[in-house]
Amino acid sequence: MSGAHDEQFLRVREYLLDLQDRICAGIEVADGVAKFMEDVWERPAGGGGRTRILRDGAVFEQCGIGFSDVAGTSLPPSATAARPELVGASWNACGVSLVFHPKNPYIPTTHANVRFFRAIRDGETVAWWFGGGFDLTPFYPFDEDVIHWHQVARDVCKPFGGAQRYQEHKEWCDRYFYLPHRAETRGVGGLFFDDLQHDFETDFAYQRAVGDGFLEAYLPIVERRRDTPYGDRERQFQLYRRGRYVEFNLVLDRGTHFGLQSGGRTESILMSLPPLVRWEYGFVPESPESKLAEYLVPRNWV
Repeated sequence: MSGAHDEQFLRVREYLLDLQDRICAGIEVADGVAKFMEDVWERPAGGGGRTRILRDGAVFEQCGIGFSDVAGTSLPPSATAARPELVGASWNACGVSLVFHPKNPYIPTTHANVRFFRAIRDGETVAWWFGGGFDLTPFYPFDEDVIHWHQVARDVCKPFGGAQRYQEHKEWCDRYFYLPHRAETRGVGGLFFDDLQHDFETDFAYQRAVGDGFLEAYLPIVERRRDTPYGDRERQFQLYRRGRYVEFNLVLDRGTHFGLQSGGRTESILMSLPPLVRWEYGFVPESPESKLAEYLVPRNWV
């Protein structure tokens, strides 16, 4: 394996470890009560990671943020379906992935991940790419929150193609986080990208901008909504809508499929699922819950 590519992988790995630390610190301050517990693990097929979970806080019911650095001797079908030329290649991948489930239904659920992947054949890197993004899933949406979220996303993209980069990755997010069996998006979007492989330094800088922009996008919304009064009606609607999150992650998410098919650590892969959720047959939301449907259709926010 070439030394240059080893150095690149290590640089990305070091950034991701630091990113996990910084996001955990920011969320602990925002919650004010709970702390992350850490679970360090190894994977029999190669590599390992550290999973951090915060539970039963003042603001967050559960937060999961994981770092992984894993390897394998062959790629699973979820990876080679779009890249058949990589069948039989060994691989390394590292990333940080998070999902935060707040207690208050007026605070949105959120997801973010940034990752780096490379495929290796005969000791040489034959392919590499970056992927990632962040997206927002409100239950009781507010225009000012969604606009702020997308303004940060747009600002993240400015040095890397400006409005065109934002529009492309915003639309990619809308397409990816879509539940065709429900004919709705999972939330109000954000940024999503995959297979980014133009220039390592530029692409790595963009990945860092996305990772570093997450707290800037999310924490102001948490502060704005954390003390909003709510009752059992709002709580039950939150639990019902969390069901959509479960449906997407288990049925459609490529990351979940890759992790499970490649022999990943199940507890760490499924940490994204909410601690409590409910389904209800034939549920028809009434006002104000019916307002959410207006936000589950892609639109231009900034």
